[in-house]
Amino acid sequence: MSANLPRQRARLLLPAALLLVLAGWQLGGAALLQAKAWLAPLLIAEAWEESLESQSPVPPWPWSDTYPVARLDIPSLGISRYVLAGTGGDSLAFGPGHLTGSALPGSSGHSVLAAHRDSHFAFLKDLKPGDRLRLQGPDGGWHTYEMEAGRLIDTRRELFRFDPDRPALTLVTCYPFDGFDPNTPLRYLVRARQVAAN
Repeated sequence: MSANLPRQRARLLLPAALLLVLAGWQLGGAALLQAKAWLAPLLIAEAWEESLESQSPVPPWPWSDTYPVARLDIPSLGISRYVLAGTGGDSLAFGPGHLTGSALPGSSGHSVLAAHRDSHFAFLKDLKPGDRLRLQGPDGGWHTYEMEAGRLIDTRRELFRFDPDRPALTLVTCYPFDGFDPNTPLRYLVRARQVAAN
């Protein structure tokens, strides 16, 4: 019976070792994901400050496909977000994105920003008509907007349209805020009119 003991241990040791390696790999991946989530906003904020100083786009990390184009502040909620160029997955993973074709934040015209409902734009459900939104453009100037209304659209029945020449800001996210469907056709829009620029 004692001769079988080493064989039994060996049979148990291999699966245990594989399980340990797999657990380490999973924990390491989770730790890396947490590290990225913690570090990315710091790098984006630093890139924004460098962009303001140099007056040219600065990517937050060398392999980045995007760069910050604006800073959005909601004073009544104590919220600040850096807006990235484009609305592709690479941008929206790290913050709100600027919709290509709309006015660049800080310039004249209608700026459209989009972000995920469960992260960077989760606060949209708390905005109320009359709330102020401040947007800093690449030139460093601040533009102040006042929320006019929140509106729900179904993209199966209605296209999202905006007047490109109107000095306004629209924030777009998926709806419902607590939904799980990643392919929901519903969008929640916050429309704000420009009230000041400096």
